[in-house]
Amino acid sequence: MSDTPNINDEALHPIDDAKLFLQERSLHGPRILLLYGSLRDRSYSRLMAEEAARILERFGAETRMFNPSGLPLPDDEDADHPKVAELRDLVMWSEGMVWVSPERHGTMTGVMKSQIDWIPLAPIGGIRPTQGKTLAIAQVCGGSQSFNAVNQMRILGRWMRMLTIPNQSSVPKAFLEFEDDGRMKPSPFYNRIVDVMEELVKFTLLTRGQKDYLVDRYSERVESREELSKRVNMKAAT
Repeated sequence: MSDTPNINDEALHPIDDAKLFLQERSLHGPRILLLYGSLRDRSYSRLMAEEAARILERFGAETRMFNPSGLPLPDDEDADHPKVAELRDLVMWSEGMVWVSPERHGTMTGVMKSQIDWIPLAPIGGIRPTQGKTLAIAQVCGGSQSFNAVNQMRILGRWMRMLTIPNQSSVPKAFLEFEDDGRMKPSPFYNRIVDVMEELVKFTLLTRGQKDYLVDRYSERVESREELSKRVNMKAAT
Protein backbone atom coordinates (compact mmCIF):
# COMPACT_ATOMS: atom_id res chain seq x y z
CA MET A 1 0.00 0.00 0.00
CA SER A 2 3.01 2.34 0.31
CA ASP A 3 3.92 2.04 -3.37
CA THR A 4 3.23 5.52 -4.84
CA PRO A 5 5.09 5.88 -8.15
CA ASN A 6 3.10 8.99 -9.13
CA ILE A 7 4.40 11.03 -6.20
CA ASN A 8 7.36 13.34 -6.61
CA ASP A 9 9.46 12.37 -3.59
CA GLU A 10 11.38 15.66 -3.60
CA ALA A 11 8.13 17.62 -3.31
CA LEU A 12 6.50 15.32 -0.73
CA HIS A 13 7.55 16.65 2.65
CA PRO A 14 7.03 14.71 5.87
CA ILE A 15 4.83 16.42 8.46
CA ASP A 16 7.05 18.72 10.51
CA ASP A 17 5.93 18.72 14.15
CA ALA A 18 8.22 21.66 14.91
CA LYS A 19 6.32 23.83 12.42
CA LEU A 20 2.93 22.65 13.70
CA PHE A 21 3.65 22.95 17.42
CA LEU A 22 5.68 26.12 17.81
CA GLN A 23 7.72 26.60 20.95
CA GLU A 24 7.55 30.39 20.61
CA ARG A 25 4.27 32.14 19.84
CA SER A 26 3.31 35.71 19.09
CA LEU A 27 2.06 37.48 22.19
CA HIS A 28 0.16 40.40 20.67
CA GLY A 29 -3.62 40.32 20.47
CA PRO A 30 -5.10 38.77 17.32
CA ARG A 31 -5.45 41.34 14.54
CA ILE A 32 -8.97 41.11 13.15
CA LEU A 33 -10.39 43.04 10.20
CA LEU A 34 -14.18 43.40 9.96
CA LEU A 35 -16.05 43.93 6.68
CA TYR A 36 -19.76 44.68 6.35
CA GLY A 37 -22.03 44.75 3.34
CA SER A 38 -24.37 47.74 3.40
CA LEU A 39 -24.03 51.50 2.95
CA ARG A 40 -27.33 52.46 4.58
CA ASP A 41 -27.26 55.04 7.37
CA ARG A 42 -28.73 52.41 9.69
CA SER A 43 -26.89 49.40 8.37
CA TYR A 44 -27.58 46.32 10.46
CA SER A 45 -24.57 44.52 9.03
CA ARG A 46 -22.42 47.44 10.20
CA LEU A 47 -24.10 47.45 13.62
CA MET A 48 -23.47 43.73 13.95
CA ALA A 49 -19.84 44.18 12.88
CA GLU A 50 -19.43 46.91 15.50
CA GLU A 51 -20.93 44.62 18.13
CA ALA A 52 -18.60 41.84 17.02
CA ALA A 53 -15.62 44.21 17.32
CA ARG A 54 -16.56 45.03 20.91
CA ILE A 55 -16.76 41.33 21.75
CA LEU A 56 -13.44 40.62 20.03
CA GLU A 57 -11.76 43.35 22.03
CA ARG A 58 -13.10 41.78 25.23
CA PHE A 59 -11.21 38.65 24.15
CA GLY A 60 -8.02 40.69 23.73
CA ALA A 61 -8.11 41.18 19.96
CA GLU A 62 -7.12 44.32 18.09
CA THR A 63 -9.82 45.25 15.58
CA ARG A 64 -10.09 47.46 12.53
CA MET A 65 -13.12 48.04 10.33
CA PHE A 66 -13.22 48.98 6.67
CA ASN A 67 -15.84 51.47 5.50
CA PRO A 68 -16.80 50.40 1.96
CA SER A 69 -18.29 53.79 1.05
CA GLY A 70 -16.40 55.11 -1.98
CA LEU A 71 -14.93 51.75 -2.96
CA PRO A 72 -15.19 51.50 -6.77
CA LEU A 73 -16.62 48.53 -8.57
CA PRO A 74 -14.03 45.83 -9.24
CA ASP A 75 -11.94 46.61 -12.33
CA ASP A 76 -13.57 50.03 -12.72
CA GLU A 77 -10.46 51.66 -11.23
CA ASP A 78 -6.82 50.70 -10.88
CA ALA A 79 -5.63 48.86 -7.77
CA ASP A 80 -3.85 52.03 -6.59
CA HIS A 81 -7.21 53.75 -5.99
CA PRO A 82 -7.09 55.07 -2.38
CA LYS A 83 -10.02 52.95 -1.14
CA VAL A 84 -8.66 49.81 -2.80
CA ALA A 85 -5.21 50.44 -1.34
CA GLU A 86 -6.74 51.02 2.10
CA LEU A 87 -8.63 47.73 1.94
CA ARG A 88 -5.61 45.76 0.78
CA ASP A 89 -3.38 47.28 3.46
CA LEU A 90 -5.91 46.29 6.12
CA VAL A 91 -6.10 42.74 4.76
CA MET A 92 -2.30 42.46 4.86
CA TRP A 93 -2.31 43.76 8.45
CA SER A 94 -4.91 41.28 9.63
CA GLU A 95 -4.47 37.77 10.98
CA GLY A 96 -8.19 37.00 10.81
CA MET A 97 -11.34 38.52 9.37
CA VAL A 98 -15.06 38.86 10.04
CA TRP A 99 -17.46 39.19 7.10
CA VAL A 100 -21.01 40.38 7.86
CA SER A 101 -23.48 40.74 4.98
CA PRO A 102 -27.17 41.38 4.65
CA GLU A 103 -29.02 38.88 2.50
CA ARG A 104 -30.48 40.56 -0.59
CA HIS A 105 -32.32 38.66 -3.33
CA GLY A 106 -31.20 35.42 -1.71
CA THR A 107 -27.52 36.24 -1.77
CA MET A 108 -24.84 38.44 -0.22
CA THR A 109 -24.92 42.07 -1.30
CA GLY A 110 -22.90 43.56 -4.14
CA VAL A 111 -21.21 45.82 -1.58
CA MET A 112 -19.92 42.74 0.25
CA LYS A 113 -18.86 40.89 -2.88
CA SER A 114 -17.07 43.94 -4.28
CA GLN A 115 -14.86 44.15 -1.21
CA ILE A 116 -13.91 40.49 -1.50
CA ASP A 117 -13.34 40.82 -5.25
CA TRP A 118 -10.84 43.62 -4.68
CA ILE A 119 -8.75 41.34 -2.46
CA PRO A 120 -6.34 39.64 -4.87
CA LEU A 121 -5.70 35.92 -4.96
CA ALA A 122 -2.30 36.55 -6.52
CA PRO A 123 0.59 37.29 -4.13
CA ILE A 124 1.50 40.85 -3.14
CA GLY A 125 5.22 40.98 -2.48
CA GLY A 126 5.29 37.20 -2.53
CA ILE A 127 2.50 36.91 0.06
CA ARG A 128 -1.08 35.87 -0.67
CA PRO A 129 -3.16 38.38 1.31
CA THR A 130 -5.73 35.95 2.73
CA GLN A 131 -3.96 32.59 2.61
CA GLY A 132 -4.11 30.76 5.94
CA LYS A 133 -5.87 33.58 7.79
CA THR A 134 -8.94 32.81 9.87
CA LEU A 135 -12.43 33.89 8.91
CA ALA A 136 -15.77 34.19 10.73
CA ILE A 137 -18.98 34.78 8.77
CA ALA A 138 -22.35 36.24 9.72
CA GLN A 139 -25.45 37.63 8.06
CA VAL A 140 -28.45 39.76 8.90
CA CYS A 141 -31.89 39.07 7.43
CA GLY A 142 -34.78 41.45 6.84
CA GLY A 143 -37.29 38.64 7.27
CA SER A 144 -37.16 35.04 8.40
CA GLN A 145 -33.85 33.37 9.10
CA SER A 146 -31.83 32.28 6.10
CA PHE A 147 -28.32 30.96 5.52
CA ASN A 148 -27.80 31.78 1.86
CA ALA A 149 -25.31 34.60 2.44
CA VAL A 150 -23.20 32.73 5.00
CA ASN A 151 -23.14 29.64 2.79
CA GLN A 152 -21.84 31.73 -0.11
CA MET A 153 -19.28 33.50 2.05
CA ARG A 154 -18.07 30.12 3.31
CA ILE A 155 -17.42 29.09 -0.30
CA LEU A 156 -15.59 32.37 -0.91
CA GLY A 157 -13.51 31.89 2.24
CA ARG A 158 -12.37 28.51 0.97
CA TRP A 159 -11.64 30.02 -2.46
CA MET A 160 -9.53 32.72 -0.78
CA ARG A 161 -7.65 29.91 1.01
CA MET A 162 -8.80 31.05 4.44
CA LEU A 163 -9.42 28.94 7.53
CA THR A 164 -13.15 29.54 7.94
CA ILE A 165 -14.26 28.57 11.44
CA PRO A 166 -17.11 26.05 11.85
CA ASN A 167 -19.51 28.36 13.71
CA GLN A 168 -21.51 31.15 12.07
CA SER A 169 -24.33 33.58 12.81
CA SER A 170 -27.58 34.45 11.03
CA VAL A 171 -29.91 37.01 12.61
CA PRO A 172 -33.53 37.12 11.32
CA LYS A 173 -35.63 40.29 11.41
CA ALA A 174 -32.54 42.26 12.34
CA PHE A 175 -34.58 45.46 12.72
CA LEU A 176 -36.05 43.95 15.91
CA GLU A 177 -32.69 43.00 17.42
CA PHE A 178 -31.08 46.43 17.80
CA GLU A 179 -31.87 49.34 20.09
CA ASP A 180 -32.30 52.89 18.79
CA ASP A 181 -28.70 53.64 19.80
CA GLY A 182 -27.44 50.81 17.56
CA ARG A 183 -26.58 48.36 20.32
CA MET A 184 -27.77 44.78 19.97
CA LYS A 185 -30.37 43.55 22.43
CA PRO A 186 -29.68 40.58 24.74
CA SER A 187 -30.95 37.43 23.03
CA PRO A 188 -29.89 33.97 21.87
CA PHE A 189 -28.81 35.66 18.61
CA TYR A 190 -26.45 37.92 20.57
CA ASN A 191 -25.11 34.92 22.46
CA ARG A 192 -24.41 33.19 19.16
CA ILE A 193 -22.33 36.13 17.99
CA VAL A 194 -20.30 35.88 21.20
CA ASP A 195 -19.80 32.17 20.44
CA VAL A 196 -18.56 32.93 16.93
CA MET A 197 -16.12 35.63 18.04
CA GLU A 198 -14.78 33.45 20.84
CA GLU A 199 -14.18 30.64 18.37
CA LEU A 200 -12.51 33.01 15.90
CA VAL A 201 -10.05 34.24 18.51
CA LYS A 202 -9.21 30.67 19.56
CA PHE A 203 -8.62 29.52 15.98
CA THR A 204 -6.55 32.62 15.23
CA LEU A 205 -4.33 32.11 18.25
CA LEU A 206 -3.88 28.44 17.36
CA THR A 207 -3.03 28.92 13.71
CA ARG A 208 -1.56 32.36 13.02
CA GLY A 209 2.05 31.30 13.56
CA GLN A 210 1.65 28.21 11.39
CA LYS A 211 -0.70 29.57 8.72
CA ASP A 212 1.80 29.40 5.85
CA TYR A 213 2.76 25.85 6.75
CA LEU A 214 -0.86 24.75 7.17
CA VAL A 215 -1.78 25.73 3.61
CA ASP A 216 1.51 24.72 1.96
CA ARG A 217 0.51 22.39 -0.90
CA TYR A 218 2.25 19.43 -2.47
CA SER A 219 0.74 20.21 -5.89
CA GLU A 220 2.22 23.71 -5.87
CA ARG A 221 5.63 22.44 -4.80
CA VAL A 222 5.58 19.99 -7.72
CA GLU A 223 4.52 22.71 -10.16
CA SER A 224 7.19 25.08 -8.87
CA ARG A 225 9.87 22.44 -9.34
CA GLU A 226 8.71 21.68 -12.86
CA GLU A 227 8.70 25.37 -13.79
CA LEU A 228 12.17 25.78 -12.33
CA SER A 229 13.37 22.79 -14.33
CA LYS A 230 11.95 24.28 -17.53
CA ARG A 231 13.73 27.59 -16.94
CA VAL A 232 17.01 25.85 -16.21
CA ASN A 233 16.71 23.67 -19.29
CA MET A 234 15.86 26.68 -21.46
CA LYS A 235 18.97 28.50 -20.27
CA ALA A 236 21.06 25.39 -20.89
CA ALA A 237 19.68 25.06 -24.42
CA THR A 238 20.61 28.62 -25.29
